[in-house]
Amino acid sequence: MDLQLDGRKAIVTGGSKGLGRAIADELAREGAHVAICSRDHEEVTSAGKELEEHGGKVFAQAADVTDPEQVKEFVAASADALGGVDILVNNAGRAHPGTFQTLTDENWKEDLDVKLFSMIRCSREALPYLKKSGGGRIININAVQGKSPDPKFFATTTDRAACLAFTKALALELAPDNVLVNSVNIGFVVTPQWKNIHQLRAPELSEEEFFTNLGEAEVPLGRMGDPGEVSGIVAFLASARSSYITGASIDVAGGMGRYI
Repeated sequence: MDLQLDGRKAIVTGGSKGLGRAIADELAREGAHVAICSRDHEEVTSAGKELEEHGGKVFAQAADVTDPEQVKEFVAASADALGGVDILVNNAGRAHPGTFQTLTDENWKEDLDVKLFSMIRCSREALPYLKKSGGGRIININAVQGKSPDPKFFATTTDRAACLAFTKALALELAPDNVLVNSVNIGFVVTPQWKNIHQLRAPELSEEEFFTNLGEAEVPLGRMGDPGEVSGIVAFLASARSSYITGASIDVAGGMGRYI
């Protein structure tokens, strides 16, 4: 299937490793020009050099999506380097385990800032370019916990529900401008975030044992997901083949979304 992404200009936040890196790789392999950011200068610079091997333009810059000024600077610099912005993938985020009784106000504020407000900031700054694109795309990486509450991830459950509402409302507002906005809801996907959780929860187990046990216990398909199983859906939603899809909420979670 030709996704017709050749020459399209994409921004992927949190694009230096894990799921964001897989998404940036997928888009670059399909011929898109890609801009990525992360807080770690060395990581994002290294990832940018590797993305250049796909042959397209690449812009990589250290930026913290919880800082409005850094977001503004990064999006403007990305548009300048790539020649515009057609696609925005709001991927920045982190798993923040904790129950209602253990989370502090500061935990809540941090979680909202990196999840919901990063989407708001990046979408706001990219919107003028996406409108000029004539068929812009915003793809928000979300989590099934937004619709299937998990008290072990209480802040994520609450904040991701807000991200779903943001996605739907923005899709309705931007439909007249032909800017399509969709959500990809992930479950348990092997990323550096989950590797950190492994060390917190069960350091006595090997990584393979921890992920195998977790997948068998929590996921209907019986295993953790791979970032590449998510990035393909993102590339499709970024492409011309998804031209009649907006406001959608698509689960890539091995059946974890136990709702209708």
